Amino acid sequence: MTRFVVVGGGIVGLAVAHRLVSERPGDAVTVLEKETGWAVHQTGHNSGVIHAGVYYKPGSLKATYCKAGSASIVEFCKDHGLPYEICGKLIVATDEAELPRLRALHERSLANGLPVRLLDGAEAREYEPAVAAVAALHVASTGIVDFGQVSRKLAALLAEAGADLRTGTEVVGIRPRGGSVVVRTTGGDVEADVLVNCAGLHADRVARLAGIAPPALILPFRGEYYELVPSRRGLVRGLIYPVPDPQFPFLGVHLTRMIDGSVHAGPNAVLATAREGYRWRAVRPRDVWDEVTYRGLWALARRHYRYGLGEVRRSLSRSVFAASLARLVPEVTPADLVRAGAGVRAQAVRPDGALVDDFLIVEAERQVHVLNAPSPAATSSLEIARHIVSRLPV
Repeated sequence: MTRFVVVGGGIVGLAVAHRLVSERPGDAVTVLEKETGWAVHQTGHNSGVIHAGVYYKPGSLKATYCKAGSASIVEFCKDHGLPYEICGKLIVATDEAELPRLRALHERSLANGLPVRLLDGAEAREYEPAVAAVAALHVASTGIVDFGQVSRKLAALLAEAGADLRTGTEVVGIRPRGGSVVVRTTGGDVEADVLVNCAGLHADRVARLAGIAPPALILPFRGEYYELVPSRRGLVRGLIYPVPDPQFPFLGVHLTRMIDGSVHAGPNAVLATAREGYRWRAVRPRDVWDEVTYRGLWALARRHYRYGLGEVRRSLSRSVFAASLARLVPEVTPADLVRAGAGVRAQAVRPDGALVDDFLIVEAERQVHVLNAPSPAATSSLEIARHIVSRLPV
């Protein structure tokens, strides 16, 4: 019998554990989660979009696993009676200058084998009557789901399969012992033959505990959301995104109909002063020290400081946030928006300031470390799990 320990109870960690119990029913699987529930951080705070794979370089892990994952997540929901909807989305060019970038996205989408169609402004308004568009890209396979609900179902299936699920259990040390790995936790030691690190916002720190030198540091970017007041939800039928600017690292604020019928707007992207910094006042000295002493942050800031200042302005001003949304849907006003919480994206950044733009999975003896799994990791989670389990050393 092989003993597996998975660190992290977000959707990726739970998907890996579920894959293990499905493929290796005679082995022992333990999941360690420092919080008292599942999917508390990135998984539980995202926008709930089943991404199609439009933005990712053909042949990359993101492109490959996102496309496959968008199908496998839907299949999982069908099998277990979880609500989802394939509603499609529009990526909207609001002026002529954005048309070359929109066409490039169209070409990339076709290279990734996606069902997409370029629309003129009138055709775009057939899908979203309130949108301001000179042109748009319609992505038919995009959908919506509650990834927290998916995660809780995975946890329930793990419990039924006899996995050892430990919440409220933080990893504080990792050391080798003979041919195994001893994981020290706040609830006692756990011995494993194989360790899989899916710790998200703390994945690089867990890797260091295991003696791995990560090639990048996790920087936390808070993404703040607003919600349209109920009387204005009719402005948005599905998902409306801007054309991303490739000079900047994030997609820009967008409008997303959620599976519960609400419409969320956002997120922006503001460097957080805590890895779990969901509010401005959340400051953790250790996290701030790691950020300000990391040369990769300063290289990133030099490259994108104007963008960063714009994100801060958008964070501090509902009017500025609303103005960004009004480029897509002109009828949106500040009075239409109410605060709807925030998430924190764990983004790996290299020492030269470059964002790691693909999933980053590092393998070592009897260890696998998922060191960069931002969006579309939730969409891709079942496929990331398939990949990891197929490559485990025992």
